Amino acid sequence: MAVYDIEHDTTYRYDSAVLLSQQIAHLRPRERAGQHTLAHRLEIEPVPAELGERSDFFGNPVTAFALYAPHAQLVVRACSRIRVEPPGWPEPAASPPWEAARDHLRDGLSGHAPLQAGARDAGQYRFASPFVALGDEARAYADYALQSFSAGRPLIDALLALSARIHADFRFDPEATSVATPVAEVFAARSGVCQDFSHLLIACLRALGLAARYVSGYLLTAPPPGQPRLVGADASHAWVAVWCPGLGWVDVDPTNDMQPAAGHITLAWGRDYGDVCPLRGVILGGGGHAVDVAVTVMPVAEGMDAEGEGAAGG
Repeated sequence: MAVYDIEHDTTYRYDSAVLLSQQIAHLRPRERAGQHTLAHRLEIEPVPAELGERSDFFGNPVTAFALYAPHAQLVVRACSRIRVEPPGWPEPAASPPWEAARDHLRDGLSGHAPLQAGARDAGQYRFASPFVALGDEARAYADYALQSFSAGRPLIDALLALSARIHADFRFDPEATSVATPVAEVFAARSGVCQDFSHLLIACLRALGLAARYVSGYLLTAPPPGQPRLVGADASHAWVAVWCPGLGWVDVDPTNDMQPAAGHITLAWGRDYGDVCPLRGVILGGGGHAVDVAVTVMPVAEGMDAEGEGAAGG
């Protein structure tokens, strides 16, 4: 088990006054098996006129807030204390053939076979979404995926092989893409960041008829040997989960060619990045803007109160 304090700071600076701002934040980590939020608070400056919490369509916690007074800067700080237990992923070879997962979803959702628990929810993750187009590109994604998804290969074994292929074939380059870069361009350029590699893996899996969802979160990173952890030096992260009959959702991190462990902290999940963007909204005024984001994931030392006292607060 590990306990982490997480600070996620976002600052928007506008060229002129914003007269009205309505925002939605995915900044409270999601509860899931092996992960529990011990404490969480959201600090917003200026103080919003309206603020409320709810769950979105995918079950993620959401904070909605609105500002009606003119402001030239918006600062949002999320502080969380999270307890994480290492996941116990199933043996890859013990998973069913990947075609069985595809056929179960296809036949069950069409009414030709009974569905296993969770399959109906998983079915919504089989199709194209705003950040994962499956038009003319779908054939290319399927051909690429089939290099790993040979006939009869266990689903998780094939998933890990495809993740390793993306890790080997694509170069991590934070300057190569933006949030709006289409998956097809990432596929052609063979470079991008965790968001891009996750969207690409999802596109490949959906092109084969499998259910794959986008998971956003944080990753504990290691500082250089002999140096302390730097405040604000971490970043948001993203990976993928695929639905497997009888086993449920199984996660994989193509950016690091691994299955998530205790250092991965889940924030939210959806069809793609657009469903789980940490902060998005609409404003009136403002002109141009600059945004700064700083994330710190700090292990809580043994012996400290793990029930929320300290950095995360109430």
